[in-house]
Amino acid sequence: MPLLASPHFSTIDLTNHYNTRQSELSSTLALSEEQRYLTYGSQVFRGIPFTLGPSDQPNVLVLEETPVAISADHISATYIVFLHAVEDKVTNYQDGFADTDVDGNELGNSVSEYTLEYADGTSASTPILRRFAIQQSRIGWGASAFAAVPAQKPDTHPSLTELQQMGNELDWFGYGQGEVRHLSGREGMREKLWLYALPNPHPDKPIQRIVCTPQRERSVIYGISTTQLTDHPLRPGTRKKARLTLPEGISLNPVDELECNEGTDIDIDMGVIISARAALDYDVDRWLGSDPLAPPEQSTQAVVVEYAAHPQARLAVGSNTDAPVAYDLASLETEPAEQIISIEPAERLVKIKVVEKGTNHPAAVRIHMHGAAGEYLPPRGYHRKVNGYWFEDNYGEFRCDEQQYAYIWGECEADLPLGDVYVEITKGYEVTPLRTKVSVTPETDALVFELERVLSWRSRGWVTADTHVHFLTPQTALLEGAAEGVNVVNLLASQWGEMFSNVSDFDGKTTFSAGDLAGPNEIGEGEFLVRVGTENRMQVLGHISLLGYSGNMIHPLCTGGPSESAIGDPQEVTMAEWAQRCIDQGGLTVMPHGPNPQCERAADLVLGLINAVEMMTFNPQSKNMGQISPYGIADWYRYLNLGYQVPICGGSDKMAASSLLGGIRTYAQMGELAFSYENWMEAMRRGNTFVTVGPLVELTVEGVAPGGEVKLPESGGTVNLNWNVESVSLPVESVEIIVGSLTHEEVSVNGLSAEGSAAIPISQSTWIAIRVRGSYQNRPGEIAAHTSAVHILVGDQPIFSKADAITVLEQIEGAIAYVDTLAPRPDVIRFKQLRATLESAHNRLHQQMHRNGFFHTHTPLHNHENGHEH
Repeated sequence: MPLLASPHFSTIDLTNHYNTRQSELSSTLALSEEQRYLTYGSQVFRGIPFTLGPSDQPNVLVLEETPVAISADHISATYIVFLHAVEDKVTNYQDGFADTDVDGNELGNSVSEYTLEYADGTSASTPILRRFAIQQSRIGWGASAFAAVPAQKPDTHPSLTELQQMGNELDWFGYGQGEVRHLSGREGMREKLWLYALPNPHPDKPIQRIVCTPQRERSVIYGISTTQLTDHPLRPGTRKKARLTLPEGISLNPVDELECNEGTDIDIDMGVIISARAALDYDVDRWLGSDPLAPPEQSTQAVVVEYAAHPQARLAVGSNTDAPVAYDLASLETEPAEQIISIEPAERLVKIKVVEKGTNHPAAVRIHMHGAAGEYLPPRGYHRKVNGYWFEDNYGEFRCDEQQYAYIWGECEADLPLGDVYVEITKGYEVTPLRTKVSVTPETDALVFELERVLSWRSRGWVTADTHVHFLTPQTALLEGAAEGVNVVNLLASQWGEMFSNVSDFDGKTTFSAGDLAGPNEIGEGEFLVRVGTENRMQVLGHISLLGYSGNMIHPLCTGGPSESAIGDPQEVTMAEWAQRCIDQGGLTVMPHGPNPQCERAADLVLGLINAVEMMTFNPQSKNMGQISPYGIADWYRYLNLGYQVPICGGSDKMAASSLLGGIRTYAQMGELAFSYENWMEAMRRGNTFVTVGPLVELTVEGVAPGGEVKLPESGGTVNLNWNVESVSLPVESVEIIVGSLTHEEVSVNGLSAEGSAAIPISQSTWIAIRVRGSYQNRPGEIAAHTSAVHILVGDQPIFSKADAITVLEQIEGAIAYVDTLAPRPDVIRFKQLRATLESAHNRLHQQMHRNGFFHTHTPLHNHENGHEH
């Protein structure tokens, strides 16, 4: 008998009572040929063993006309478990109207009667009613039996991306199993047999015979098994957890789990393994300390097993090996084994409230909780495993490597274990993160946590924004923005081949709003805003974010073919045309995720059509991702070196729960402007901004903020610079004064705040900005913040770099080369218009180079005499 056959059952041999071969059954009783292999010989269903008939002889007991008496050999039993099914029947609710479907919704008809005859001559009969103790094999999705269960037990499934990582096929997926992560046993097979546990009213009496008497319908019995368990053998258990140390030879799969279905590394007989995931080990001292992050270490030797099982179930590890190890789950709490330890169940319902210090009002936050064994404890309504993969799940959650979080509007309910619970709560970059430990007792009904705002840059006129978010609903974007302290979330509709996102959320006028504490239903311009714009994209020429524009959506959303637009789409427009339409419709243009894609962005910046250049990182707190890209910064420097006063901004490009909305963000100074979405766009255009993954930074040069100009005489002079840096939790390593893309001075900080000043001699036109270094992962030199630039103009001398001009010109020539050669060609007039736009940018920069006395060598693409080689 297979290992995962429970030892608490004994089978009854029906060999002498089978009266029909399955192949001889009518179509209303028979299983399909491909399903019959499960009903021959020794089989186990839901951990219960059955000895079924052979394939080449009579192998089913059909109850049709006469009773069948089965010898029970004086066994004692609390339950007799039948594997059976009734004949398929048309459901007739109303003659001539609802009388055609074979869906199993008919109920209550007396199918048969099962009688237990005892050795003392007494008996007890149980009526077997349709859809109560028995059901037909083919049912609709809602026609479950009331007192019987499908023979196939529930099954668990990985997500689509996890399945790919594990090297498995995808073709069996349906009903969103990658999201649901399970099948109930009702959906798993088109045809079903049913298990019914008949309770023995006299378990102390030996059973001599079981008499099965047909009544009003035909049915089939496949097998019978008995047990002396006192708990109902088919009643599913509630969720429990245990920490299991893996035996030699058992290792985790590519998604850091044990596969937990029949024939895999771990299984359970009378129950279901929900998951067996790598255990997470937290350093308690670090958790309660001041480090900006306190992530867990993922174990390679232990897993947290989540399961639902009968109290007398057994768990087997290495169930697909020759030497499996089995554990009796009933003894875990009283006699724990060295290799497996029971985890305190999360059964205490606790109301949780988070407020900002000095108020009693709930504040939107990001919250994480885990128990003493490192097990994640989500609020009710949230996932136990947050799906961090692209476009598979877009919910109010966040996953930073192994650590998981939920976004809440300041209040939630959670099922917590008794004992120590570890809590982390965050709210952006001006509120001190809370990491603490609480003790949950049988009397704990509620927990209240206070957050302290230690920086108040919002009151000084600074407004935060994420310029680049995808896939969330506007309401979820509001929640995540409020919880992360992001005042403005730009939710961007777009296209990915044949897929479109957030298009129906765009109306060209609505700004969704929420108050700081009130939640998403506040009317008017609240403290937190969401506006749906578009990211218009093409594979080669590039992407552009069009924010806050009014009126009709700017189409096409994508163009030029895959993977941005669909195969066969022509190159209809340039990004410059998209940008101009956005500007004409009152919007803000942002060049996203610098420096890529590296093509038309150069032309659009030269044409003056871009309001800001975006730095992007999906999650600066992840050990697998970086912070602010030095390549993006260096690319932006090129345009500053050519005199283009374009501010910097930050966007997460959030497309999955593994991306942190506002993890990289923009701070914009509103000045005298009241806070609204339209005024935020105006503040962005003015250019007093900085981008950050934590530290906040201010800069003035001669009292002039970034986005402005300081004018000096032809002889130059000295400018006085002042800066200030503050951080809530991310230590600042150093502050650098950047002059014309070079480091003029570096100040070591190694703390949470600093300020400084400098007198900088200037002899030629240039620009000045502040660059801040600091790292969540203790990687030296990572960029944590950067201001936009103050231009310093000496007389009439422009800011101009010959080397950068050549690079930018060549990039524009690359865009022209692509349009001329490989871009899917639109009609002739449209093609000429596209090319004219790019030529105008090329000519503008070309003339600028000549005005600055720089006569360069032309590439073959743009030789004045030879024309264009293509």
